[in-house]
Amino acid sequence: MDIIRHSEWAETKFTLHLLSQILGKIKLETAQQEPQWAHVTLAITPNGFTAGLLFQHDRAFQIDLDIHESHVLINVGGHVQAVPLETAKPIKTYFEEVFGALASKGVQLEVNPKPQEMAYKNNLDEDDTPLVFNWEQAMRGLKLFHFALAQQLKFIGPLRCRKMKPALFWGTFDVSSLILPGIPQPYPEDKAIEKAAFDEHFIEYGFWLGDASVDMPAFFVLPYPFINKELDSTRLKPADAYFDASLSEYFLMADKVAGAPDRTIAMQEFFRSTFDILSEELSWPDCSYYFTPLDMPGQQAEK
Repeated sequence: MDIIRHSEWAETKFTLHLLSQILGKIKLETAQQEPQWAHVTLAITPNGFTAGLLFQHDRAFQIDLDIHESHVLINVGGHVQAVPLETAKPIKTYFEEVFGALASKGVQLEVNPKPQEMAYKNNLDEDDTPLVFNWEQAMRGLKLFHFALAQQLKFIGPLRCRKMKPALFWGTFDVSSLILPGIPQPYPEDKAIEKAAFDEHFIEYGFWLGDASVDMPAFFVLPYPFINKELDSTRLKPADAYFDASLSEYFLMADKVAGAPDRTIAMQEFFRSTFDILSEELSWPDCSYYFTPLDMPGQQAEK
């Protein structure tokens, strides 16, 4: 497991984050709305991430960020245009090229150019600061997303419950999934993003790439309603996992996973033990049915 710290690729990661904002904002305006903003998430692909199949009136289109081939692909009804990923190209130019490609095929869209959930506040269609794109660093980061998604899906996929499968949240630039028991819990403040994201009970499983304060990427588990008190740690696994009551989050740092005798076992223990603790703490109804094995033949492909 190759771990790339935030400080090793901060500039390239920032570029990808800004590009994900463009894809996400297009999806925000065109995808059918779903609870918890599920409709705006980006799907991880072998080569990067995608907004998936979208529609405007009778036109089908898709936008893919292909890290491996170093371009953004804009596909409108089978007509594909490529926007190259290049060092020194500013986000303003990417913005103009992507929206220009869409408009040239009849897809006219307007989005709010202000970044969402980022400390960076410049409008995406105005900032001409040169950006960095390092292919090797970007691919290392993508492989971490692949690992995180596979581990989340291994846990959440078989569960017999309502769930949001793992995807890229472009505001916070993390790969996350949700388990939801269907218990309403309105957000106490009138904030546009939060009141739609936090309006019912859930447990979120996520992977975050770190920042200037926390250099090491981390896996996290977040309950809603938030729990800002110390929790029972005797059942928490693996030993390196911990709970931060001030943030209402469990954490397992990526280097601890990489050093585990079996990374999959470590991840699945983390997910299951935190689910058991949090579902009880939140007084969810009996969840044992969630874990009833699927009556399906085994798969031939190795996981």
